[in-house]
Amino acid sequence: MIQQAERMKGLTSAIFSQIEDLQKEVAASGKDIIQLSIGNPDMAPAPHIMEALRNGANCGNNYGYTLSKGKPELLQAIADWYQTKFGVTLDPGSEIHSLIGSQEGLAHIGLCLVNPGDVVLIPDPGYPIFSVGPHIAGAELQRMCLTAENNYLPDLDAIDEEVLKRTKLMILNYPNNPLAATGTREFFAKVVNLAHRYNFVVCNDFAYSELVFDDYRPDSFLSIPGAREIGVEFNSISKSYNMCGCRIGYIVGNAEVIALLGRLKSNFDYGIFAPIQLAAIAALTGPQDCVKETAATYQRRRDIIVDGFCAMGWHVERPKASMYIWAKVPTEQSSFDFTVDLLKNTGVAVIPGRAFGECGEGFIRISLVQPEERLVEVVSRIKQWLR
Repeated sequence: MIQQAERMKGLTSAIFSQIEDLQKEVAASGKDIIQLSIGNPDMAPAPHIMEALRNGANCGNNYGYTLSKGKPELLQAIADWYQTKFGVTLDPGSEIHSLIGSQEGLAHIGLCLVNPGDVVLIPDPGYPIFSVGPHIAGAELQRMCLTAENNYLPDLDAIDEEVLKRTKLMILNYPNNPLAATGTREFFAKVVNLAHRYNFVVCNDFAYSELVFDDYRPDSFLSIPGAREIGVEFNSISKSYNMCGCRIGYIVGNAEVIALLGRLKSNFDYGIFAPIQLAAIAALTGPQDCVKETAATYQRRRDIIVDGFCAMGWHVERPKASMYIWAKVPTEQSSFDFTVDLLKNTGVAVIPGRAFGECGEGFIRISLVQPEERLVEVVSRIKQWLR
């Protein structure tokens, strides 16, 4: 019998696998499934991005190793984009590194910074990789419960000082998945002060920086004075430019942290396929109307769900960012049981909040990844079921 490594015992996709299996079972019975579970964008990249990818793929010189840091042109494009968007000045040579999707970097950052037994502060609810990466590194996970009463921000004052003394890494995510919550400059400034005081690194996952609504603009964590000395930020080409399958993202910020991750990655991979990098350059440097159109599409979808649910008496918050709705379960059921009943009775597939941590119990996450007419159908089906 094959014996698994101890580190594998903490890894599970049980709830996600159960929901996927149930979807297949319900679909096999003939029910039309409306997939709102996985956050997989249904829109295509802009034509100029796909053209850059095609042209790159048609060039025979683009099939060699690229090395993991990224093409100089890509690093410069990222630096220029950050300067334009957030007023953050970055050195392309030392403060930027490409990633095979931001999740890859989030998975590996703990291996660079954490020894077994060190504390990592993670959000709960939180995207699973925030706990998986540190777990693989042997960290002791301390969960920061995010509640509506605190605007889904960690209560920094509630963290025990003895825990803070052992903390090596704090992971944040604003705009947030799964909560669709947003951070504030005041909160970020408090985090920066805390990190300086206790000498730990802060990682902010900023993948949804461009999926924002109602004229809201998020702040980069690195725009806070003092953040560069203790922090890095992960961002992604995936969601903003509808390039999820291309797997390209990046980390920016503290040069020492980025050098460590770069050293690790140089032993793991040989870089991103050159045509994908060329497509990313085209995305970052080309017309940005496509990003605005994508955000506007998600805003319309958000309004269909929020307005439709509220009209039937199911109150949900209207988020200012991301591609998700975080909704309180409208029955007395657990989040998993409600998700199962919802799928079986309406064909609408969502993710139970418990899948993102203990503090997610009592909620579900809805991904806005279907056309507007399908979301209208979602509202209609659920209204008929719940009445």
